[in-house]
Amino acid sequence: MKKESRRELILKVQELGFACLDMNLYLDTHPEDQKAVNTFNSLSKQFMQAKCAYESKYGPLTNFGHSINNCNTWQWVCQPWPWDREVNY
Repeated sequence: MKKESRRELILKVQELGFACLDMNLYLDTHPEDQKAVNTFNSLSKQFMQAKCAYESKYGPLTNFGHSINNCNTWQWVCQPWPWDREVNY
């Protein structure tokens, strides 16, 4: 199994996050579309898996919410932030 780089992991999180948002907007106007609901659920699961994979290796993507954390430390400042140039290049 190929190990993904930091850049590959963050791109996967971004792509899946965009796809989830896009499906969410579609479902706002087409709530009865069961195929779209199934797609949204699948993408949401993939997004959470990608986010967990990134956070377990590189630290939290946000400073609040459901990010992986250790209650005894403040991890948000321990690594470069997701938007820092060194993360994306």
